[in-house]
Amino acid sequence: MIIIEEYKMRLGKLNENLKNLYNALKLDDIKDKLAKEEKLTESEGFWNDMEQSQKISQSIKIAKDVIADYNELERRSDDLATFIELADDGMLEDVEQDIIAGFPAFEAEMERANLKTLLSGEYDKNSAILTFHAGAGGTEAQDWVEMLYRMYTRFAQRHDYKVTVLDYLGGDEAGIKSVSILVEGLYAYGYLKGENGVHRLVRVSPFDSSGRRHTSFASLEVMPELDDDVKIEIRDEDLKVDTYRASGAGGQHINKTESAIRITHIPTGVVVACQNERSQFKNRDMAMKMLKSKLVEIKEREHLEKIDDIKGEHMQIGWGSQIRSYVFMPYTLAKDHRTNFEVGNINAVMDGEIDGFINAYLLSI
Repeated sequence: MIIIEEYKMRLGKLNENLKNLYNALKLDDIKDKLAKEEKLTESEGFWNDMEQSQKISQSIKIAKDVIADYNELERRSDDLATFIELADDGMLEDVEQDIIAGFPAFEAEMERANLKTLLSGEYDKNSAILTFHAGAGGTEAQDWVEMLYRMYTRFAQRHDYKVTVLDYLGGDEAGIKSVSILVEGLYAYGYLKGENGVHRLVRVSPFDSSGRRHTSFASLEVMPELDDDVKIEIRDEDLKVDTYRASGAGGQHINKTESAIRITHIPTGVVVACQNERSQFKNRDMAMKMLKSKLVEIKEREHLEKIDDIKGEHMQIGWGSQIRSYVFMPYTLAKDHRTNFEVGNINAVMDGEIDGFINAYLLSI
């Protein structure tokens, strides 16, 4: 039988955290801004400027979601307080299971809400562009890229994010040499930005008939998808634009026309590519958006004042640079080398259960 006094103390601490969360979220400011924006939608001519009206509508939706999430936490707290009160009045047997099940659920929701307060960066609410590259290891590394691509796609599905393949280059024998995807959804970049880096795989290779253990590497670049109103000067003379035939899954138009676009930013050496759309012009627009996102991401990370200061990155995709290791043999373990967070259930990790790694990273920065 549970001890009610212990649960009373537990709820008291949770309610104190709930008050702190209210202040951390700046809910009073959010409510004031929401009231003003909702009043704006009622003004004459508001919907004439579709770009501005859509931006305000999105801001309203975000504010309402934040308020609704907090209200749900208050509801859970009130329910638990009611159950404890009933238990005090002699109805413990009737509400004991509600108390036992209710606290872990409330605490988990509180943890998720507190994590969101850490996502206060300028672009944390944005969607994310993920680009995977195979490193040392040949076919084995290309297979590793495909495994990572699947892992992050599964993660996105678990969080109701939409995934769109932007560029795809298949492996020579198996796997993927490189692939870029757009992960669309609120806070996608905020959650995934810490996944940027080199990922290391240790396993018995399915491509080695001798059954030897192999180590492979792949890199992941994470960039925020930027709105069109983010201004950054990119000069035409600094760009090298190549067209080519698309490859990989994509419909009947694949390989028939040179609709795919590759853009090289000459001063920095940054290269982006897009082959998702049938139209060469649409692919160029998306590639330019990817280039802008990459340059701004480097600028933010390096605290540079001007885009001109960016020299591009030459990250070695190999030993000594990995942020995380995934070991399948001789034991099973996924370990982040920055936070020391680790999980023994490697199959769950490869199925997209990487929230523990993401949460540990966000709490460490």
